[in-house]
Amino acid sequence: MCIWLVARDFIAVAPNWQVATGISAYGWWAVGFAVASIAVYFLSLMCTHLAAFRAASNMRKQTTEHLIKLPLGCFGMHATGELRRIVDGCAASTETLLAHMLPDAAGSIAMVAAMLAMLFVFDWRLGLARLAAVAVSIGCLMTMISGKGMEFMKSYMGALVRMNETGTEYVRGIPVVKIFQQTVYSFKAFHDAISDYARMAQDYAGTFCRKPQVLQLSVLNGLVVFLPPVALALAPGEADFAHFVTNFAFYAIFSAVIPTAMAKLMFMSEATQMTGDSMTRVMGILNEKPLPRAANPSHPQGNGVRFENVSFTCEGATRPALDGVSFEVPAGSTVALVGPSGGGKSTCASLVPRFWDACAGRVLVGGVDVRDIDPHELMDEVAFVFQTNQLFSQTLAENVRAARPDATRDQVLAALSAAQCDDIVDKLPHGVDTKLGAGGAYLSGGERQRISIARALLKDAPIVLLNEATASLDVENETQVQAALSRLLAGKTVLVIAHRMRTVETADKVVVLKGGRVAEQGSPTELKAAGGEFARMVALQKESDGWKP
Repeated sequence: MCIWLVARDFIAVAPNWQVATGISAYGWWAVGFAVASIAVYFLSLMCTHLAAFRAASNMRKQTTEHLIKLPLGCFGMHATGELRRIVDGCAASTETLLAHMLPDAAGSIAMVAAMLAMLFVFDWRLGLARLAAVAVSIGCLMTMISGKGMEFMKSYMGALVRMNETGTEYVRGIPVVKIFQQTVYSFKAFHDAISDYARMAQDYAGTFCRKPQVLQLSVLNGLVVFLPPVALALAPGEADFAHFVTNFAFYAIFSAVIPTAMAKLMFMSEATQMTGDSMTRVMGILNEKPLPRAANPSHPQGNGVRFENVSFTCEGATRPALDGVSFEVPAGSTVALVGPSGGGKSTCASLVPRFWDACAGRVLVGGVDVRDIDPHELMDEVAFVFQTNQLFSQTLAENVRAARPDATRDQVLAALSAAQCDDIVDKLPHGVDTKLGAGGAYLSGGERQRISIARALLKDAPIVLLNEATASLDVENETQVQAALSRLLAGKTVLVIAHRMRTVETADKVVVLKGGRVAEQGSPTELKAAGGEFARMVALQKESDGWKP
């Protein structure tokens, strides 16, 4: 505006330029407005950045706190990379909108509003010429961000989540890829995720957005080209030609401002779409319902476990994982679950500590339905030793103490010793104070397994769930783990899942699960004599043990 006022005064006194003595005031006004704009913009960035960082932090905190409340089965339904992308990446994607786009959009919206008003103040005909170009630009922009454009943004964010998920899995599988001298193409899921993303982005940009984007940029950046023809058509009928030239100068100068404002609005719409999709994904987690808690929880009366006609179907599955399963694990006894893969063994184990709730029937601990027990009390009743175990980037002592945070150092050392971990402690540079994981020491699979047993020993829960605890161990580690398990299981109620028949021969009872149903159950001796599924599995394993190269 100040530049135009200078031009107006010069045109009004032409060619007596020295008469235009008031133009210096417009210059100072321009400097003042520029300084004020910088100051206001700086303050707005300070406010929006603080708001953006706090919003992202609150999103991460709220999502993480909600994840802690969800049943553990939910984490089996979502890959680690997917959850990390949603909790961390989606929260971060809101920062651009809140921190940067809001100040720019505020200025752009104010500029567009003022522009629409001023376009018709001086010469409505020249204003219409300008407005037509803006209308074409907005039409092109709406074409790109609505309809197929909106669907693309959902696909785009979904592709990012899939690449993050499969990328994490690929990195973890690099040792296997290197062993077999393979390339990234051997990991089809990762390669397909990248290829799908590239193909989708190229199709959207090249096929859908090319024409409207080229038209929009041409119209916006060529605004001044459309103005002279209109001015030439109107000039012959103007009585006050100097005034008409002044108005033309205003629209010509203002043309340089419009592309900047429209570009900021375009980036604002893109950031809004991305943020909207991110919020949808975050809300997808927040809308996951925690397992209901009993209003008046009951206390288990003993340590026995009983399944009464239990059925369960995983989310999205077409067939039940368990169908009318009934068996009992008396207090102080050991019951082994065996059967072919996919038979429902792990599902049974996950229902005891309420990773999920049964769809039908009841799972009882100490004679009480697990749904009627306070979740914290139920978790205190159960200890876990799985085939894969997570160690945190903390000291060895803190990793073991995760089972019981109030345990003393002596209790931690006693649990490690009972779990046959003395050799692990001795080889670490700082003993139990050695940091594990990134930047610290790394342990073998058998060593991690023994540490998980130390955790279970420290917890000292009356019910123990063993899921393939020795399946992938070498002979030496298996011997040490079995020795540690013998101490852990003494006097406990044990539900053990195993494929090695020799590991269940000492069980009090064997339950054979096949296709989600109980095929047979009884003592190992009885089932061998019956010649059923268990006897067949024992015979097959003995035959495989006799194979020689």
